[in-house]
Amino acid sequence: MNTKLIDPFGRPIEYVRLSVTDRCDLRCSYCMPRGFSDFEVPEHWLSFDEIERVIGVFGRLGVTRIRLTGGEPLVRKDLPELAARLAALPGIDDLSLSTNATRLARHAAALHDAGVTRINVSLDTLRPERFKEITQGKLEKVLDGLLAAKRVGYHPIKINMVVMAGVNDDEVEDMVDFCIEHDFTLRFIETMPMGDTGRAASRQYVNLQDVRKRLAERYELVAGVMPGGGPARYVRVAGTELRIGFITPISQHFCETCNRVRLSVDGTLYMCLGQDDKAELRPLLRAGASDQDLEEAILAAIARKPERHDFQGRPEQVLRFMSVTGG
Repeated sequence: MNTKLIDPFGRPIEYVRLSVTDRCDLRCSYCMPRGFSDFEVPEHWLSFDEIERVIGVFGRLGVTRIRLTGGEPLVRKDLPELAARLAALPGIDDLSLSTNATRLARHAAALHDAGVTRINVSLDTLRPERFKEITQGKLEKVLDGLLAAKRVGYHPIKINMVVMAGVNDDEVEDMVDFCIEHDFTLRFIETMPMGDTGRAASRQYVNLQDVRKRLAERYELVAGVMPGGGPARYVRVAGTELRIGFITPISQHFCETCNRVRLSVDGTLYMCLGQDDKAELRPLLRAGASDQDLEEAILAAIARKPERHDFQGRPEQVLRFMSVTGG
């Protein structure tokens, strides 16, 4: 790996999660409060030109993977145009998207043509009424988006399910069967205590080690791997192509292999999802900073990347909502 971005603990940083908006058309209970409206004003959003410039600097420093996130990234107008510009940047060889898929049916083909090849879709339940309770949205829109993405040819399509006690933990096996049927990859995620919504949701915390044991009673699980830059640990269901990933920030944290940073829509660079340290790039961009200035600011920020999150020791320290950071 050829990168200049090595943090104080020897970890190479080659992955940027890029939030293109903090707005969303759903209100998932663990992510954003219902009725929340304190969004970043559009004048503070990085423009496409500013985003392209910053990601270009990251590419020259050795970043190869970019994931478009939000909020809900498809809320941002003309996202396929931005995707095409980023996919064309030197050094960027993997452009992916995290979405709730409510608008994916309309945009799947254009995004694929622009250079997005992999998508992750948040889907916590297959029951329409339960989906409405969790998100305030309509399940059929998500399913339509998933099927459109499948027709277009995205691969892999990963389903992200946050497992919550007393909410959807009775659907774990149903989601496995759904993903086997449609040739999707499945990833289970533990709730994280970020902001008031996250801390409330943490009362519904499910240890995924227990989920894995439960699945092993019904399915034969064998070692599995998946390409990508994320933290999931995978198994495969024997006799199928289904990979199941477990993302365990609480029960089995993956900080020792962290390879990513997050850039919010307003140009704030977060070095850790579970810490509040940050670097502000927008003021530099709008004050006429050179690319060298941006490089130095990014290198200085990476030099402050912490060894690990502190969700368990000090969950109250992260005050922002998940939608602000980009997940």
